[in-house]
Amino acid sequence: MLRPYFLGLLIISTLGIGQTTYANDAVEQLRSFTKNTKSASGDFLQQQVSLSSGSDVKPRVVRQQQGTFVFSRPGRFSWNTLKPFEQVMIADGKQLMMWDKDLNQVTYRKANLALAASPAAILFGNTALEEYFELNNTGERGNLFWVELIPKNSKDSAEDMPYTKIGIGMAGNLPIAMELRDQFGNIVLLSFSNLKTNIPILPSQFIFKVPSGAEVLKLQ
Repeated sequence: MLRPYFLGLLIISTLGIGQTTYANDAVEQLRSFTKNTKSASGDFLQQQVSLSSGSDVKPRVVRQQQGTFVFSRPGRFSWNTLKPFEQVMIADGKQLMMWDKDLNQVTYRKANLALAASPAAILFGNTALEEYFELNNTGERGNLFWVELIPKNSKDSAEDMPYTKIGIGMAGNLPIAMELRDQFGNIVLLSFSNLKTNIPILPSQFIFKVPSGAEVLKLQ
């Protein structure tokens, strides 16, 4: 079994090994993905990583989630966490719904106010990323070419932005990894696998029936 810090190193350093040739412009790859990939499905692994202090800095995984996702532009996606706890996030283009099974709680927010509330919303929720972010190439790392997303100071995004630094690792015009940091130094790493692009998606995949007895919160 891999130790947690070693697994974190693998995510940071070796994602994408096996690919041979990439376009070296991550910004253009991301633009191509948002423009040409109309739908997709796949699996995700999400890890919250802590960096040890001192000279011997090793990433340590303190929380891990995994699940599946599907999206259909414009603005519709389903992000289903399967382990360790079941959670569902669905955007239908108008609102973003989040359900926590253990709490039996459903939260609704307007989709335009939740652009950066989750990695899924950043990648799949809106094709007009450059309305909300400045995009900068930051070079190659771990066999991926990375683009940094810098939040713009707009009313719709600044108040709802939990991340101060967002990086997306691209290969073959597809997002393979994400790195997100907040003001408290927390780091979230994501890797995507089994991606299938431009596939038929049923509208029913973006419909959620509120479970009986669930607490419903509507945030403005």
